[in-house]
Amino acid sequence: MDNLIPVLVGLPLAGAAVLLLGGRRLDRFGHWLGVLASTASFGVGLALFFDMLSRSTAQRPAFDHLFTWVPVEGFQAQIGFQLDQLSVVFVLLITGVGSLIHLYSVGYMAHDERRRRFFGYLNLFLAAMLLLVLADNYLLLYVGWEGVGLASYLLIGFWQHKPSAATAAKKAFLVNRVGDIGLSIAIMLMFSTFGTFAFGPVFGAAHTASQGTLTGIGLMLLLAACGKSAQVPLQSWLGDAMEGPTPVSALIHAATMVTAGVYLITRSSAIFNLAPTAQLATVCVGAVTLLFGAIVGCAKDDIKKALAGSTMSQIGYMVMAAGLGPIGYVFAIMHLVTHGFFKAGLFLGAGSVMHGMNDEVDMRKYGGLRSYMPLTFVTFGLGYLAIIGFPGLSGFFSKDKIIEAAFAHGGTEGWILGCAALVGAAVTAFYMTRVMLMTFFGEKRWQPDAEGHEPHPHESPKTMGIPMVVLSIGSVGAGALFAWNSSFVNWLTPVTGHEEGHSPLSSWTVSGVTFAVIALGVLVSWLMYGRQPVPATPPVGSLLTRAARRDLLQDDFNHVVLVGGGTHLTRFLVYLDAKGFDGVVNGIAAAVGGTSGRMRKLQNGYVRSYALSMFGGALVLVATTLLMRAV
Repeated sequence: MDNLIPVLVGLPLAGAAVLLLGGRRLDRFGHWLGVLASTASFGVGLALFFDMLSRSTAQRPAFDHLFTWVPVEGFQAQIGFQLDQLSVVFVLLITGVGSLIHLYSVGYMAHDERRRRFFGYLNLFLAAMLLLVLADNYLLLYVGWEGVGLASYLLIGFWQHKPSAATAAKKAFLVNRVGDIGLSIAIMLMFSTFGTFAFGPVFGAAHTASQGTLTGIGLMLLLAACGKSAQVPLQSWLGDAMEGPTPVSALIHAATMVTAGVYLITRSSAIFNLAPTAQLATVCVGAVTLLFGAIVGCAKDDIKKALAGSTMSQIGYMVMAAGLGPIGYVFAIMHLVTHGFFKAGLFLGAGSVMHGMNDEVDMRKYGGLRSYMPLTFVTFGLGYLAIIGFPGLSGFFSKDKIIEAAFAHGGTEGWILGCAALVGAAVTAFYMTRVMLMTFFGEKRWQPDAEGHEPHPHESPKTMGIPMVVLSIGSVGAGALFAWNSSFVNWLTPVTGHEEGHSPLSSWTVSGVTFAVIALGVLVSWLMYGRQPVPATPPVGSLLTRAARRDLLQDDFNHVVLVGGGTHLTRFLVYLDAKGFDGVVNGIAAAVGGTSGRMRKLQNGYVRSYALSMFGGALVLVATTLLMRAV
């Protein structure tokens, strides 16, 4: 079975090649070819998973070396794959949720003339993400990492006729390049320190490296994770990525791209465990981002951008948990998987609402849609209950464990992190309840568009409805399945390691306090948006609200500090180069040229001038000799 591992990547990669190179002759059925490629990859993943279940723990990791990529003495780069308990979780999530999103896209993109190309890009995205999580070394992981960046650029900017979509794609590409620099530097440090970038040798020799080297590698890996997973300070691209088609938002924000950073940190646990400074930075980044994204989500009227803020916040929970070390790695991945179900369901539900509302995204122009779109309402509602952590649903089991692990971190830091996680849970309940109330409850608020077309809300076709139902089932039951008999913890522990934290609060106390703050968030949201009509135009709001509508001024900060600062720095460097370095070089050249020109005038061709020069030189030599003797 081990030789099937490359097939996981090969199937969607072949699908992408056929769809993108096959031409218009594939337009009639190309979308189904894309669905088939992703579904077949999921089937192979299931087969490998069940084969892994039949093995003992020691025999579960499987390796498949294809060939030597760079056969240079002292620098051996291999094309090899590694399937273990961690990577198979990502394989099933990526291909399973990805296949559902492919099926959903059949209906969502039914009237798009470039649908075949869209499915080619989706297949390419899956292939790159699978390569990322199956690589057995950092250099091959980097290839998948860059492939994900390329595919996301193509998908976010798919509707390139819209300037906003083209701008968003470029923004995502450029911001991610900053993080990619971190990954490339980390790989260079690994090779210079350990002489390899393969996972096994690097992790085995990590204890031999100096603390400074491990900290440097850890911080660079964190920088890379911040780019892909939209964590502070590289989070600005995530909201703009909503310009892509809704299936792209579900794919990027739920099961693939934004989870890559969490995978990178967890896969590199052997390095982070020996670099406490890098772990502390990781925890701080996650805690800040979970609050940052939650606050932004509270002020967005665009349903997709509200969910984008939610994604940023939930990934913040995962990064914070990963930064907690062995007490948090398993729960970071557990929340990642449950998030894959309910966040994909929420985005597909948002797409269903847009599909029935003439692509309207402003929630202030919705209202009362539960009676028009009952299936969307139920599936979206289950995702809503899961993400806020309603008892018994998937988010309850994964998020509560992260909050408990935060308190178990110990000392003042543990209390700060635990309280930050509780505040994030309360704010999550507030903004998600706001989304539910503004979209599905109250009186209808939709109006004719600029062309006089009034929306006629209706339920989506089955190709869109079936994936929403399946994802809602995962939103309900995945957490309980993982928590039953500590099955998920036992599954991942051989790869990530796990330690039981000693929280100052019992599990029941944490769950009780978490439920209380969630109920408070729901109540406040109902008082503001459920008890009174929602105005068609947003009120001015407080200073914090206005800042949150502008993404807490992240773009303003980037423009002033990075764009403006970079522009002024460039101008200074150009001036320094022109007037400084070039001035010195040109000045020396001018001095030499002027001196040689003056000396050339002495060579006039007259014998008497040469004789006078010789006589003068002789006088100088005689005078110098006499003077030296006198001294």
